[in-house]
Amino acid sequence: MSTSSKPNRLAKEKSPYLLQHAYNPVNWFPWSDEAFEIAKRDNKPIFLSIGYSTCHWCHVMERESFEDQEVAEVLNQDYVSIKVDREERPDVDHIYMSICETMTGHGGWPLTIMMTPDQKPFFAGTYLPKEQKFGRVGLLELLGKVGIRWKEQPDELMELSEQVLTEHERQDLLAGYRGELDDQCLNKAYHEYSHTFDHEYGGFGEAPKFPSPHNLSFLLRYAQHTGNQQALEMVEKTLDAMSRGGIYDHVGMGFSRYSVDEKWLVPHFEKMLYDNALLAITYTEAWQVTGKRLYRQITEQIFTYIARDMTDAGGAFYSAEDADSEGEEGRFYVWSGSEIKAVLGDEDASFFNDLYGITPYGNFEGHNIPNLIDINLEAYGNKHDLTEPELEQRVSELKAKLFTAREQRVHPQKDDKILTSWNGLMIAALAKAGQAFGDTRYTEQARKAETFLWNHLRREDGRLLARYRDGQAAYLGYVDDYAFYVWGLIELYQATFDVQYLQRALTLNQNMIDLFWDEERDGLFFTGSDSEQLISRPKEIYDGAIPSGNSIAAHNFVRLARLTGETRLEDYAAKQFKAFGGMVAHYPSGHSALLSALLYATGKTSEIVIVGQRNDPQTAQFVQEVQAGFRPNMVVIFKDKGQPEIAEIAPYIHDYDLVDGKPAVYVCEHFACQAPVTHIDDLKAMLDRIE
Repeated sequence: MSTSSKPNRLAKEKSPYLLQHAYNPVNWFPWSDEAFEIAKRDNKPIFLSIGYSTCHWCHVMERESFEDQEVAEVLNQDYVSIKVDREERPDVDHIYMSICETMTGHGGWPLTIMMTPDQKPFFAGTYLPKEQKFGRVGLLELLGKVGIRWKEQPDELMELSEQVLTEHERQDLLAGYRGELDDQCLNKAYHEYSHTFDHEYGGFGEAPKFPSPHNLSFLLRYAQHTGNQQALEMVEKTLDAMSRGGIYDHVGMGFSRYSVDEKWLVPHFEKMLYDNALLAITYTEAWQVTGKRLYRQITEQIFTYIARDMTDAGGAFYSAEDADSEGEEGRFYVWSGSEIKAVLGDEDASFFNDLYGITPYGNFEGHNIPNLIDINLEAYGNKHDLTEPELEQRVSELKAKLFTAREQRVHPQKDDKILTSWNGLMIAALAKAGQAFGDTRYTEQARKAETFLWNHLRREDGRLLARYRDGQAAYLGYVDDYAFYVWGLIELYQATFDVQYLQRALTLNQNMIDLFWDEERDGLFFTGSDSEQLISRPKEIYDGAIPSGNSIAAHNFVRLARLTGETRLEDYAAKQFKAFGGMVAHYPSGHSALLSALLYATGKTSEIVIVGQRNDPQTAQFVQEVQAGFRPNMVVIFKDKGQPEIAEIAPYIHDYDLVDGKPAVYVCEHFACQAPVTHIDDLKAMLDRIE
């Protein structure tokens, strides 16, 4: 193993992932015109490696191969090597990951691509060991064979790359085949989830298990829409199981990326901002539906973790924390019984260990991941003669001591870049919780983060940028940046009724349409018309770890249309449903966020206008009542004489006014408006009928 004392070109980059490779002996280039020009000039193939800073197997491949002098010599002699941070350049990642999945049937990171100087791939894979191992081809052997073939039979590799590109283009066309979406598609999605649901441990499918909270949010809406209690039970079982498992950090709070087992016990220990944002949204919604105290507690603990460990001084949110520390996955998070005893003392350690499954043998490579999987908390409290509040208090005190001790360990690396898209998700989560819980702390956190994005992640002409780090914003924003940021702005308006957020949402939404809309076949491209032209310009509709930009944009279109009365925006959503309908109908459970938008667009909806003054107690009571419940098909406008511009944005409320000088609430349900109400009991009765 070797690293170079001399930095390569990546040392000038801002990405934490690229900087991790700045002292590799490999002569890395960032994705740049310079790299492709040199490849063409020297007639060398491209070795493209895509990953991200908190990726465990990316670290492994770096240690085995990219820090290795022998591998570096081959790459430097026969290839032009390019490193890409998938979180900075999701456009590049989307294209080549799709190609990898087409060529190999699977994908993942690190993503390894070999391609021609004009960016056309002829090999795709993921992690490769230096030498052949466990049936995986060795990187060194592969580099040697491809290098010889490029010199001796380049036409064969060129022809192969053309075949790969042709198939990729065909797959892109298939992904956009048209069709109609209806209730049958919604029911099919539910049955697919039901078929793969794990009745013992919650979640869907076999290990590894991913949280996929947007799937749970769809099931909450489906349960409300249909009255299907089994859909709600699947959500509760999953949320309960995740909160008890090791995927949840019981000492420091926050969720890890996924569980490697079916019980949610052993996580892949990296923590991502987007997972925690989406989970906070789903736990908040589940609390609204069920009133279950646990769900609010978990949401608030997620926000405690985010505020403590993942928030920049300017109020925006960092991207991720690594799984590894001191070269070992999970080392920061796991415990031995003796470590806990040293911190808590004999009696408290015995109490904690019995509760959280700590044993001399461990549950993860000889160590222990604290969890509550096999514990009945009520019975445990009774065993120790503790009421529920007393048990919570004692456990909280013990965890605080362990947290203080854990803070002395070597921390996992933090990816401190600020991504517009993921920040949009966390803004939406905080604003939604602020509404639901009536807690202005979360609303203010969302406000502060939004101010950061507005001030630091837009060019002077208003064009969104994707990434900020170390004082520099870069990369033209992608459709996810626009869609997720607009979502956050809509939630902020619903939480605060500050009209500037609605104005900003409408502005960015229109910019997104102008830059990303496909005028020929409908839907939104992943990259803007002003972005770098790659070998293809894909559209994403599949909901993977995060929902697709098209899905969230469709939801935004409908909500903004209902808020403003601008029906033209709804037309865009209708076009999206049709443009992607064939693909979605083929596999509806893979497109839950779009189906949630469909439920909103086609279900019973309501628009509420509150007329009053902000400092009026009765108006505040109206606002609190309207914001508290789970009513995903409802939007709220607040009309205050102090903000006359709201009537310009939503002209339909122009004539809505106080009633006999009193605050009033106007409710329109499914395109029919009711007489205004001025008493809280009348409002409650009306809200009880609303989905």
